[in-house]
Amino acid sequence: MSIDYFESRIGIIKIVCDEEEIVEISFVDEKGKVNASSFTEKVKKELWEYFIGTRMSFDLPMRLEGTEFQKKVWHALMEIPYGKTCSYKEIAQKVGSPRACRAVGNANNKNKIAILIPCHRVVGANHQLVGYAGGLVRKEALLEHEKEVMDLI
Repeated sequence: MSIDYFESRIGIIKIVCDEEEIVEISFVDEKGKVNASSFTEKVKKELWEYFIGTRMSFDLPMRLEGTEFQKKVWHALMEIPYGKTCSYKEIAQKVGSPRACRAVGNANNKNKIAILIPCHRVVGANHQLVGYAGGLVRKEALLEHEKEVMDLI
């Protein structure tokens, strides 16, 4: 496994990859041991482009490890347009389980690939910012970043 770190304006992002897929992208408090590769460099480049506002989607292969329901939710998250938000209920309806709002929340919580699988775009029923493994301050910052980029277009 390759491990590298990306220093964003909202914190340190840990990148874990095998030779050809992302396994994890998460926020951490400090850097650990680095074992970079050409693939982690490519991931860092796309994250950099995202944070400077020139990338709205990612072209990187990911290894999704979870239940079939979790994978359905994560695929639905990747369909939320850049700069937009969606409620847990809307995602539950989209995956064919309209009463499974809590299960959608749990799937979001199990998402190991932050930003690329944009669980930060999921909000509460009344558009309140709720739940984010990276912390609500980061969730708000990511949503504000995307809104600012969209306002420039």
